Amino acid sequence: MKDVTRMLSDQGWKIENVDCTLCLEAPKINPHIPEMKKVLAPLMNIEEADISIKATTSERLGYVGREEGVNAYAVALIKKE
Repeated sequence: MKDVTRMLSDQGWKIENVDCTLCLEAPKINPHIPEMKKVLAPLMNIEEADISIKATTSERLGYVGREEGVNAYAVALIKKE
């Protein structure tokens, strides 16, 4: 992530905010979200408040529901400096 942030910066772009969603049955992610933001923010040179992390389940459907894997989605807003 730090390398991607550097590559964006080299091209004149800055990360404004990031929205992340994790889809998994276990473990529960919510207790870990503050620490995740604390780790991610300096890597992207943004404030913790500019990171949204949510978790959901697949309601026991598919490989995620069988706890064989997880899905992770992230969208970043970038702005030309």
